[in-house]
Amino acid sequence: MNPSQRYAAHLLGWVWAVLGGVLGCLSALVVMAPADGLTQALAAASQGRVQLRAASGSVWSGSAQLVLTAGAHASDAQALPGAVHWRIRPEWRQDGPALAVQISADCCTTTPLSLRWRASASGGRLTLADGLSRWPAEVLSGLGAPWNTLQAQGWLQLSSQQAQLERGPQGWQFGGHVRLQAIDVSVRLSTLRPLGSYQLDVQGGARTSLALSTLDGRLQLSGQGHWQGQGLVFSGLASAAPDHEAALNNLLNLMGQRQGPRSSFKIG
Repeated sequence: MNPSQRYAAHLLGWVWAVLGGVLGCLSALVVMAPADGLTQALAAASQGRVQLRAASGSVWSGSAQLVLTAGAHASDAQALPGAVHWRIRPEWRQDGPALAVQISADCCTTTPLSLRWRASASGGRLTLADGLSRWPAEVLSGLGAPWNTLQAQGWLQLSSQQAQLERGPQGWQFGGHVRLQAIDVSVRLSTLRPLGSYQLDVQGGARTSLALSTLDGRLQLSGQGHWQGQGLVFSGLASAAPDHEAALNNLLNLMGQRQGPRSSFKIG
């Protein structure tokens, strides 16, 4: 090897060493990116309504206190008891690259919530693995009106079956089934405690449908609706169980348009 060749080989070795060092540093920065980056991204995406405070760890694996607020500068705020933990990992599958996310909450999950996001040319798909979680209704008061007026208490139990949200040429479409149960609910506007337990079923398909029913309770709720391109369309009825009409009279007046012993309400 002549001197020029030795010099070229020596220079190439240095170039590869520098590139390797730069790539190593970049990889370390990506892997060890502080959790504050996720905190800022979540706050921006939710317009300050969902916040992660006292975050520790990294973007990929960390924990924080979850706080719901009415906005970035709102005075209302309610923290979820305990900490929320997350783990994010890239995946490579036959249907393309994806991000796998696991979320657990000290107060509310026995097994982590498992989500998977896969991007596509038309948008992407978010899949929620089948599971069950239970959350305190009190945390909703942090979102401001009307939740801060209601001051709801009780439990919100969420279950899912083959639930997914996909964005395509026609916009967002929901698939699968999600059930939300409000257990032993009470509100500040009524002295009756609890008011009852209720169930909302969300069924995906060409048009997402919603069905509200009463499991038990003094306040009876029912309703039907669907989600369309312009938003939610829902019609419901509220009434008092026998012997509780007087105690629920004011609440029924606030809920919608009175029709004798019942009150009707609409969304959209």
